[in-house]
Amino acid sequence: MSDTQAPEPAAAPVPDTAPAPEAAPTPEAGAAADEPPILEQRDTSTDGKYRRAIFSVPVDVVVSVGHAQPAIGELLSMRRDMVLPLSSRMDDPVEILVGDRVIARGELEEMGDDSGRIGVRLTEVVDVSDLV
Repeated sequence: MSDTQAPEPAAAPVPDTAPAPEAAPTPEAGAAADEPPILEQRDTSTDGKYRRAIFSVPVDVVVSVGHAQPAIGELLSMRRDMVLPLSSRMDDPVEILVGDRVIARGELEEMGDDSGRIGVRLTEVVDVSDLV
């Protein structure tokens, strides 16, 4: 055996800065600029699978057109065909709530399918990052 040993290979240099983050994918052609980008790669890990599962859970949404605060006596005297006045006007925006949180506002609109149903055209949507 020899007292001299071969020199160890030099370690790769460590960069001073973290690598630049990858650029977020750009929206597809025709997509609005304020829409979230479409992710090109899906998280296929088990944790990602469980996080995605929440997206299929149904949620009750309430559309609030206004409120009233009648006295108990007025409520007890209510009869069919009476009108309960609300705080809102016909052209005021309605609020869309999940639980007690307003998540959007919009305008009531009759559906165009001759069903007599109504829907809400969204005019304002809460930034979801404010809810997290």
